[in-house]
Parts: sequence; C-alpha cells; structure tokens
Amino acid sequence: MTVVIGTSGWQYRDWRGRFYPPALPQRLWLEHHAAHFATVESNNAFYRLPERSTFETWRERTPADYRWAVKGSRFLTHLKRLREPAEPVARLMDRVAGLGDRLDVVLLQLPPTLQRDVDLLSECLGQFPAGTRVAVEPRHESWWTDDVRALLERYSAALCWADRGEQPVAPLWRTAEWGYLRLHTGAEGWGYRPETLQLWAQRLSDIYGDDDVLAYFNNDPGGAATVDAVTFAGAFRAAGREHTRVPTTEEASGAAWPPKPPPKSRQRTAGSSANVTPS
Repeated sequence: MTVVIGTSGWQYRDWRGRFYPPALPQRLWLEHHAAHFATVESNNAFYRLPERSTFETWRERTPADYRWAVKGSRFLTHLKRLREPAEPVARLMDRVAGLGDRLDVVLLQLPPTLQRDVDLLSECLGQFPAGTRVAVEPRHESWWTDDVRALLERYSAALCWADRGEQPVAPLWRTAEWGYLRLHTGAEGWGYRPETLQLWAQRLSDIYGDDDVLAYFNNDPGGAATVDAVTFAGAFRAAGREHTRVPTTEEASGAAWPPKPPPKSRQRTAGSSANVTPS
C-alpha cells in the first residue's frame, strides 16, 4: 500500500514562515509545495472554476509525478444540488483537462443539507467520462444506506472517508479499488493528536491492503496540515507501509528557516528626544 499524502490547497498566508520560507515569493509557493508533497487537493474550482489555461499553467509548473485532486464546483453540488448535471460536469472536465494525466481524482463534496437521493447521484456520476476517478463526500447521515454503497461500487467511485474532531463522520466503506481520506479538524483545535493519526493509518492499512489511498489534510490554519502530514507519514512507516514525499518536521513547522534578525536599534544622537530629561 502507498498512501499519497497532501494538503487541501497551498495558498495560505499564515504558512509563510512556517511551511514557506519567509523570503519565498508567493508566486513560487506552488513549486515549493510540489517539491515537498506529491499531491494537492485544489479547492479553487469549488468557489470559482479556473480557466483551462490556469490548469495548464499549474501542470507546467509542477513535476511529472505531482498528482491533482480537484474539488468539483459548488454550482453543481450546492446550487444545482446535483440536478441537471450534464453541463456543469462537462464544463468541469473540459477545464481540468488542462492538467492532462496529472488529474487524479474529482471530489464531489455534497452540502450537509442535501439528503439521500440515489437517482440524482447516479445521474451525476454517469456524466463523468469513463475512467475518471470520482470521490464522493456526502455530509448528511441519510446517505448511509446499502443502495448508496452499491451505487458507488457500480461506478467505482470512492466514498470519501472524513474526520472531524478526530472522529469518523462516514462509514468506513470500501467502494473502489482506491481510497480517499479528508482530515478536517483535530479534537482540541486544528492539529491532530499523533495517536489519532496512527489509528487512521491502521484503518487504511486494514481495509485497503496493497491498494493506494489519497489522504488530504484540510486543517490549514497555523500550518497544522503540513505538520500533521509529517506525523501521518511516520505512522505509515511504523506500520511498514510506503508513502509519497513529505517535508521534514523542521520544514513543515518553520523550524528550518532561520529566524529574522532583530531590528537594528536606532543610534541616539545628542539633542535627540531620547537624551532629553522629561520636565
């Protein structure tokens, strides 16, 4: 088993001085991310679908082994609520074709108010070209039924395993020959406890065996995602499993970057206010 470890996005300002060196220009953050991780989950398309040329540029800026997961547009999932999916899916796939063979997965995150509708989901999944890997993240408990599981299996779509507050929020179904995990928040803030990440590593190893799993940390505030990714990789190594590249602990937390020198104190000159005795 190889776990493909990445983060949900890369453009976070509070990662400067932590994951990103303080002097690194923001225009080079993608290259830095790609040098330390082998995958990213891009959420840009969820909020505003980039042009195909943008995806082409991202492909050109990253190495050949860098894999992309792209979160489907909220126009499809949250505004249309999966209705009339043909045009939104076609537009999405036309744009992400700019990634070429670097496109790994399309993620469909359903709104928490969207209750189970097998027909809607079936019609939507049927719009994706053959061979497209799709992960589905339902967020209403009504979806946890046998017919939903069978539908995902029929389309070889992965049920997205998700964690919030260090607890699974979806059944641990295996519905495809590959897996997808999103880690949202720790139990006491944004970061995860190491023992929780060890438990997730064991779950994935037990259920997916030698098959690949993509895992993305969505707990970006304060750089928690990059630090937790390193801990997660260590849990897989301890279990004798392989993982894709991750930064060192120092690179993930900012300890690798030299601290900024303190500002030079201003020289006091005769007659300056610093030398005047207050009245």
